Amino acid sequence: MQEFPSEMIKKYQNETDEMLIERLRDGERDIMDYIMNKYKNLVRSKAKSMYILGADTEDLIQEGMIGLFKAIRDYDAGRDASFFTFAELCISRQMYTAVQASNRKKHMPLNSYISLYATNELRDGAGESEEFINFLAFETQKDPEQLLIDKENVLLLEKKIEEELSAFEKQVLDLYLTGMTYSQIARVLGRDEKSTDNALHRLKAKIRKAIDR
Repeated sequence: MQEFPSEMIKKYQNETDEMLIERLRDGERDIMDYIMNKYKNLVRSKAKSMYILGADTEDLIQEGMIGLFKAIRDYDAGRDASFFTFAELCISRQMYTAVQASNRKKHMPLNSYISLYATNELRDGAGESEEFINFLAFETQKDPEQLLIDKENVLLLEKKIEEELSAFEKQVLDLYLTGMTYSQIARVLGRDEKSTDNALHRLKAKIRKAIDR
């Protein structure tokens, strides 16, 4: 997407997104390009986090921009939260739907070492985080470095998880490995936070059990 001229940025930068969308619907068409340009870095950031699920980054960016366009088109200030929150949800949903529909990814992303060493928040607002691999080692007597020594062990763990986790738990794990919190995962999957949090606890317990065998 082309950068907006500086005079156009100055024209709109002090307006809220919600106000700009109202003006867009009143016929001020330049605002569409301005908002798309404003949020392109959010799309790129989401694409980087989703990359571990096996999709091409450029494809994800394209899907994310489609999600952003839909957010601008469908945003309802009387129904939805802030535009930023709504746009983030639409972008994430569009990307994840594209990944699910693609045959380029395996059922689980655990063969990617970066996904295991990604830092994830454990609770919304709690300020706590840890590497996923270390979380898997919690309550076991194994050293984290010894849990997954080589690719063969990763594949064995992947197979075990594929057998043990439900379809919903696999979806939750996919998104958890991108760094999303359980409330963000719930929004993307269209599920309530309680069932998503429960699924996250269940899948962690199942993975701990698989590692400890």
